[in-house]
Amino acid sequence: MRNLIHPFAAILLAGCGLAVWPFCGAAFAEEAQVVDGIAAVVNGEVITYSQVRALSAPREKLLRSQFTGKDLEKKLIELRELALKDLIDRRLVIQAFKKESYQIPDHIVDERMHQIIRESFGGDRNTFIKTLEAQNYTLGEFKEKELERIMVQAMRSHNVKTNSIISPTKIEDYYRKHHEEFTSKEQIKLRMIMIPGQKDTASAPAQKAGGAEFDRTAQVYSEDSTRDNGGDWGWIERNTLAAPLEKFAFNMPVGRISNIIDYAGNYYIIKVEDKHGGTTRSLAEARDDIEKTLLQEEAQGIQERWIAGLRAKAYIKTF
Repeated sequence: MRNLIHPFAAILLAGCGLAVWPFCGAAFAEEAQVVDGIAAVVNGEVITYSQVRALSAPREKLLRSQFTGKDLEKKLIELRELALKDLIDRRLVIQAFKKESYQIPDHIVDERMHQIIRESFGGDRNTFIKTLEAQNYTLGEFKEKELERIMVQAMRSHNVKTNSIISPTKIEDYYRKHHEEFTSKEQIKLRMIMIPGQKDTASAPAQKAGGAEFDRTAQVYSEDSTRDNGGDWGWIERNTLAAPLEKFAFNMPVGRISNIIDYAGNYYIIKVEDKHGGTTRSLAEARDDIEKTLLQEEAQGIQERWIAGLRAKAYIKTF
């Protein structure tokens, strides 16, 4: 038996958290009344409908709060199809692990259990056991699930290996094609007075609003929804105002008050109190983040091709 765990022990213990644990318990209780059946067969191993529902249950609860009728039905079908695909892929990976005669040492699983009890149950083993019992789950079943999770992560770490260095050309291409990712959103802190077009603005005191007077002038003369706040729009981004007003506002210096702007039959006076954003990180500043992103994309692509290879060699029947 070959020991696969040594290179990955630290990764496994750090990465297999209780984040995916809830699908093992409450989901079974919710679906207990549903008659079970075979959802798929993978090289002779059965995946049941209850396993699919157990994996999809947390997301299903969210969908039921967001959709109804045919939309909900469609979303549930898509979700369960994805859950089944994930279970099939996991089964293929575990089968590949066993085919290679790899082995996870018992102490790794025990350390994982101790970590779960320590981090999620305050070190109280009795509370952990009672939680399992309340969810009709035995300690042995839970340990088996954790062992399988460790197997999957170990195999993926073993088979999904990437180059440690991304070429400068790829980094530069990514920076050029995703330039907006490295540009912070431009925002201005805006005050604005809106005067209906039927009013005589030629001599309106609103034209002379300045400094601290802008607030009071807006309260007296403005007729938009911000008048009680002295025309304060707070921080806004582009595409908040109509295009002509946005052009004026985002091109104005901080502290400047505009002349009267005639737009769509009304009159506007704008003051920009502050602005920030709109700056772009240089390639040198973004290089490390781009390299991490490209390494993740490469790893994902390798994993997908590896899993596709396992699928191609397997007998898979879905029902």
